[in-house]
Amino acid sequence: MYVIDEIRNSIICGDAVQEMRKLPDESIDLVVTSPPYNLKNSTGNGMKDGRGGKWSNAALIGGYSTYDDNMPYDEYVQWQRECLTEMMRVIHEDGAVFYNHKWRVQDGLIQDRHEIVEGFPVRQIIIWKRKGGINFNPGYFLPTYEVIYLIAKPGFRLVKGANALGDVWEFPQEMKNKHPAPFPVALVERIISSTTARIILDPFMGSGSTAVAAKKLGRDFVGIEISREYCEMSRERLTGCRSSSTQSRQLLLF
Repeated sequence: MYVIDEIRNSIICGDAVQEMRKLPDESIDLVVTSPPYNLKNSTGNGMKDGRGGKWSNAALIGGYSTYDDNMPYDEYVQWQRECLTEMMRVIHEDGAVFYNHKWRVQDGLIQDRHEIVEGFPVRQIIIWKRKGGINFNPGYFLPTYEVIYLIAKPGFRLVKGANALGDVWEFPQEMKNKHPAPFPVALVERIISSTTARIILDPFMGSGSTAVAAKKLGRDFVGIEISREYCEMSRERLTGCRSSSTQSRQLLLF
């Protein structure tokens, strides 16, 4: 088991579920995360023939550095439900999970990820409106948004004034980020700054956007990421990040 005070402001290189199981119950204030979307197990989005993927050079055609993003859907759903179960276990009774995902059309019908979040206390769906996009299917309009499920325990509350924000947020993608599917730092800053959370967990840290946002706001973070390449990418980003409080540690745990 981890001791939270010993892993504050650290990135753990390992499997999301396995590493979360080492975290104590109710040891985290807030989870902000965006898991792999399983896009290669999709139809009609260009992932099979090289047209789709990331906006430049179709970077997601090959999946991520240690994960091909092409699981059988039932297995993917089970995996993500295991992840959410652990996230809910580790947050306090006034905590919440901001879980970013993307709806998709599969075999001509919308797949809204209901199988993943069913049974969890989803309080709200926030629309993240992205700019641009690509669509090779003549059967439906260009998708320009993703969703953020606010999955909250009973005591969760926003800070004063944050409830005046709408539930449609417009943030551009980070096009210059080396990660094939980066989470915008500005979006994460809005989430974190809308809460009183002191320790924020991201079990799919990727390029470190959640850690960067937390550090900029003077909060603490714990990141989990299975790819050594992305762990190093996060550490590099954090090195040049200014904090609004004391200097954070950047430990890389393997």
